[in-house]
Amino acid sequence: MKIKDLPKIDRPREKLEKYGHERLSDSELLAILLRTGSEGVNVVELANKILKKFSSAGLAKASVKELKNTFGLGSAKACEIVACFELGRRLLQNKQSALLLSPQDVWDQLKDVRDNKKEHFVIFFLDARNQEIKREVVSVGSLNANLIHPREVFEPAVRHLAAQVIIAHNHPAGDPSPSQEDSEITKQLVDAGKLLGIEVKDHVIVSKTNFFSFKEHKLL
Repeated sequence: MKIKDLPKIDRPREKLEKYGHERLSDSELLAILLRTGSEGVNVVELANKILKKFSSAGLAKASVKELKNTFGLGSAKACEIVACFELGRRLLQNKQSALLLSPQDVWDQLKDVRDNKKEHFVIFFLDARNQEIKREVVSVGSLNANLIHPREVFEPAVRHLAAQVIIAHNHPAGDPSPSQEDSEITKQLVDAGKLLGIEVKDHVIVSKTNFFSFKEHKLL
C-alpha cells in the first residue's frame, strides 16, 4: 500500500502535525525524514526495514557508507540521516535533563523554594521516561494558603507534550504533612489528569528539612 492510499490520519507527516512528535513511532519519524520509499516498498515499510537492520541505536551511529545502497537508499538520503543524528547529538551535548524517580529527587530539585515564606506550587512536566521537560511555578500563595486550578497545571502540560506530571509545593511552617485542602487539591488534579491522559505521578510537599509524598503514603 502506498502512503497516499492510507487515511490521512495515519500518514506520518499529517500525524505529526495533528498530534505532535511524541505520538509517532521511530519508524514513522524516520519515514518523514526519508520522504519516499523504494521500488515496491512504501516509506513506512522502508523505515521499518532500516530500523530492523540497524536498530534505533545502531542507526544513530551508522555512517553514510553503511547506509548507502541499503534497501535502495541513495547518497542523498544516507547523508540526510547521518546529518540529522549528528545535529541532534550536537544540540543535546550540553543539555542535562533531571531524572525524577523519587520524592527525594523532587526535594533535591526544590532548594530554591523549600524554606520560602510563601507557598510555591511547582509543576514538573515529565516525558514518558521520567525526564524533566520543564519546571514551572504555577502559583504563589500567601503564608497559609495557596489555591490552584487544574487548568494552571494541565494547560502547560499539554503545551509541553508532557506524559506525566509531579506536583509539589512547600509548607512555610515547616511541617510537610498534608492539610485537608492539600488532599482535596490532589484528588482534583488526579481526576483531571485521568481525563486528559496525563498521569499525576506524585504530589510532594516539602519543608526545609523533610518532605511528604502522597504516592509513598498510598494516597494517590
